[in-house]
Amino acid sequence: MKQRELYSNLIAVPPIFVRIDGRGFNRLASHLSFEKPFDEGFHHAMVRVSESLVSQSGLNPDFAYTFSDEISLYFSSVPFRGRVEKIDSIASSYAASALSLGIQPGSPVAFDARIVQITPELAAEYLKNRQHEAWRNHINAYCQAALINDGMTPTDVQRTLVGMPSKALHEMMYARGVNLATTPAWQRRGALVYKRLKKVHGFNPVTLETAETFRSSVTTDEELPLFNTPEGHKFLTSLIMEP
Repeated sequence: MKQRELYSNLIAVPPIFVRIDGRGFNRLASHLSFEKPFDEGFHHAMVRVSESLVSQSGLNPDFAYTFSDEISLYFSSVPFRGRVEKIDSIASSYAASALSLGIQPGSPVAFDARIVQITPELAAEYLKNRQHEAWRNHINAYCQAALINDGMTPTDVQRTLVGMPSKALHEMMYARGVNLATTPAWQRRGALVYKRLKKVHGFNPVTLETAETFRSSVTTDEELPLFNTPEGHKFLTSLIMEP
């Protein structure tokens, strides 16, 4: 029966991104009465999920980029010999379990996962694209919350905002006393969880000498640069290209 298993022989070749997306999280946000337009507690829960995926899941991604209910994991080498169904199923199920432990939703939560085949050079473009999506999500979240507070129904809000240019959205919020360019950076640009080597001083009981070693530590950055600027591109290059 082994040969009848779908996708069991489908292999992903590194480098890859695995993008994990929340399923039905609008209902989850309503059920848990999340603060609009952004709930800081939920954001921190997603960061903790990302940290756990990087450091404890056994998948061993190089880093994770997260905004809203989305996490992108970058792999310069792949687990499970690159088996697509294993990587996708374990990444999504681990994320769901980790989030459930973090927020205790009272009902099951689910993520889906997909693999994005890239090259190291394209990895930076992928992250620029996802950060741009984070910015768009940020603008829409503020405008949707504002119009609902004005008394509009969700359906009317969607009809009002569809096709509205970014400048008009900014002006809408500015008229309400909100400058979207000065909202918290994690709302606008997302957060990054990555590994860094840290120098540690220890005592060698055999030689009775102080010794220096390097250990991998997980760092979370919620003050990211704009990835499509020279500073941001340099940051991404160091993240992707350095071992």
